Amino acid sequence: MNAVRVLKAGAAGLAAASAVAAGYPLLLRKRCLTWGARLDEVETEMPGDDLLPEAPLVTTRAVTVGAPPAEIWPWLVQMGPGRGGAYTYDWIENLFGLNMHSADRILPEFQDLKVGDTMPMGAKGPVVRIEILEPDAAMVMRSEDGMWVWAFGLCPDDTEDVTRLVSRNRIAAPSSGPAARIFFRYVMEPGSLVMERKMLLGIKKRVERTAPSATQSQD
Repeated sequence: MNAVRVLKAGAAGLAAASAVAAGYPLLLRKRCLTWGARLDEVETEMPGDDLLPEAPLVTTRAVTVGAPPAEIWPWLVQMGPGRGGAYTYDWIENLFGLNMHSADRILPEFQDLKVGDTMPMGAKGPVVRIEILEPDAAMVMRSEDGMWVWAFGLCPDDTEDVTRLVSRNRIAAPSSGPAARIFFRYVMEPGSLVMERKMLLGIKKRVERTAPSATQSQD
């Protein structure tokens, strides 16, 4: 009897996994890769796109922040391990040894970021280099192996006191076989949404709580 139950449970699990595998690319993947972003933001070229122009995986995610770009910029430039953190789930980041501790205030000691500065993403993770810094407008970093480009854009939206914060990742395809590609699509892609959504909302919350001109915005 127990064996029958195990077989039924296994069959049900297999059916559920098959449904997810079939449904994610058709129904959910686009929303996963473009959470919060408008069509024009997805299609618009951003600084850093030319650093990995043929990237097979591109995500563009965004949030509306009720403050001008100048009041968001300090939170961006202090990001990083051992700096201001990533404003996401620190406990998950630190499972991978990233030393992330998300700040709840602007840290003056980390406001002097420059093009060419590098940051190791954990003991075994990639080292990223700051490639583009356009104050109050764009920050772009690239991994030293050239496989990942991460760009942030700050775009005034309708009024000077409302800004669209846009995050774009360009990632080269994994080359270690079909199993790695399946893992990347069905685990890493949704996982990146969970972490990045929390990050964008974390920045929004911090800015709107502390910026003098901040207003509560609707996404």
